[in-house]
Amino acid sequence: MPYQKLTAAITAIGGYVPDCRLTNQDLEALVDTSDEWIVQRTGMKERRVLRDPEKATSDLAIEAINQILHKKNLDPKEIECIICCTMTPDMQLTVTAAYIAWKLGADNAWGYDFTAACCGFLYGLDTAASYIESGRYKKIIVVGVDNMTAFVDYRDRNTCILFGDGGAAVLVEPNTEGLGVIDSKFGSNGYGRQLMHQKAGGSLKPATHETVEAREHFAYMDGKAVFKYAVHCMSESASIIMQRNGLTPQDIAWMVPHQANLRIIEAVARETNVPMEKVMLNLEKYGNTIAGTIPLCLWDWEPQLKKGDNIILVSFGGGFTWGATLLKWAYDTE
Repeated sequence: MPYQKLTAAITAIGGYVPDCRLTNQDLEALVDTSDEWIVQRTGMKERRVLRDPEKATSDLAIEAINQILHKKNLDPKEIECIICCTMTPDMQLTVTAAYIAWKLGADNAWGYDFTAACCGFLYGLDTAASYIESGRYKKIIVVGVDNMTAFVDYRDRNTCILFGDGGAAVLVEPNTEGLGVIDSKFGSNGYGRQLMHQKAGGSLKPATHETVEAREHFAYMDGKAVFKYAVHCMSESASIIMQRNGLTPQDIAWMVPHQANLRIIEAVARETNVPMEKVMLNLEKYGNTIAGTIPLCLWDWEPQLKKGDNIILVSFGGGFTWGATLLKWAYDTE
């Protein structure tokens, strides 16, 4: 029997966002802003917020993964590994993925948290693909999820308008039809730490009464500087992936960009010559959910995806991290 090369394909997807909506009009009552100002600069109209004080990032992930288990009639004990891509773990000094597996009853799964900001899901998916291609594993869950509003300063109009909570998970399994993860191009640059960070709460500056009083436990971002880097790095990564695989914009069924800012997305589309009608968007509903944005887009748009579609996933995040992945979609939605 001829050798069949294994690829790693997404075979199911589940997503979840909290019920609570925070609209632009709600934000007008909190800070000096307006619906028009927010829409013009970001494209966002509302975002979801996890209000329940007893719940955290893991609860969002578990809801998304349970959708997959239901769709695939899958016993949690069949899952071999869970990769939780997040910047907002439930707690320090503990692994959110391990807790997710325990809560799900995935007794045979090992897991870990993957921290790569908004690129977390892409990096996690590529890592899972390597595990599958090695032949060592057959069922891996990759979840991109963040509870970012827990770290938002609602006195800062430049950041509080951007972020929402939510996430989505994918089941990654072996494929012998040449479908799934085909290629990736990633990069990082630690210079970006000064432009996007949370000043206190890490080992460099642990929490104290002074750091709390100085409001140093919230997200900070130099928006103008980040905008420039994001457009360049996302455009370059996506272009390299297309060139390396002999694809033109006409060959691309969908581009799935990180949902940080509509103007960034439009600039990347122009730079790569991918028409906006081929670009997945849902930031108007959910805002920037960090590692959750790309899988949430796939979850939202799943009914329109067709087996064999060439899909470019492209992202940019704090750190800096960036990259693009070429994905051949592996199934038609029933």
